[in-house]
Amino acid sequence: MTGKDVSRLEEASDSIPPGTRINITFLAGEDLGTRLTAARAVKRLGFVPVPHISARRLPSRTALEEFLSGLAADGTAENVFLVGGDPACPEGPYEDALALLRSGLLRRHGVRHVGISGYPEGHPAISGPTLWSALTDKAAAIGADRFGGDVITQFGFDVDPVLGWLEAVRARGVHLPVRIGVPGPAGVRRLVGYATRFGVATSASVARKYGFSLTNLMGTTGPDRFLHALAERYDPARHGRVKVHFYTFGGLRTTAEWAARFRRESAA
Repeated sequence: MTGKDVSRLEEASDSIPPGTRINITFLAGEDLGTRLTAARAVKRLGFVPVPHISARRLPSRTALEEFLSGLAADGTAENVFLVGGDPACPEGPYEDALALLRSGLLRRHGVRHVGISGYPEGHPAISGPTLWSALTDKAAAIGADRFGGDVITQFGFDVDPVLGWLEAVRARGVHLPVRIGVPGPAGVRRLVGYATRFGVATSASVARKYGFSLTNLMGTTGPDRFLHALAERYDPARHGRVKVHFYTFGGLRTTAEWAARFRRESAA
């Protein structure tokens, strides 16, 4: 969710299992109060707030301390997700998520669990070797500081690169739980737009495997095929501990209701 999605979360709350981890993005244009209010709302509704901290959007160490202090005062600082962020040049002293981990401020303000990002299909602006180095360095820092942690991946439409990437992650000695990014049900045009922005493959063959057509962008689609394929091919010995993270793209209630229905149908 974004900081402005509190009313949408309230509307969807009866469809979301208590204790669900809900990430709160760190968008440009949203102020400290908006982000803190969103985290409080997640907690108030019986969920686990996971505020994002965007390294390159922080103008100063003071800004980071103010955010962490506000979270700590509200009891919402235990879980955070660290990301480098979109700006080409840092707006302050923090180049990337690793710099936040090394700041010494997280544990001081009550952080106990740190999420970091993973990119099974690469990143449009970061080279492969740099991504691997960043992932292994961040995982090592999480372990050295005795944080709990996990990796949340960028979403995708094809399980093949996800499973191959998971094996490569484990081969590099990273054994944190991985939450596979999955798009919630949404319009095909919207999904393709997000995929283009984030460098996610949308070839015709990938689209067919996922269940939509690039020649007809007017419909909607959900991740049913993707999740069934992931479950069928998942091997704990090779892929480690794996969970799912839903990107709702604003459709909190739609995603929550879809997930509940998928769970019931899969159980049956």
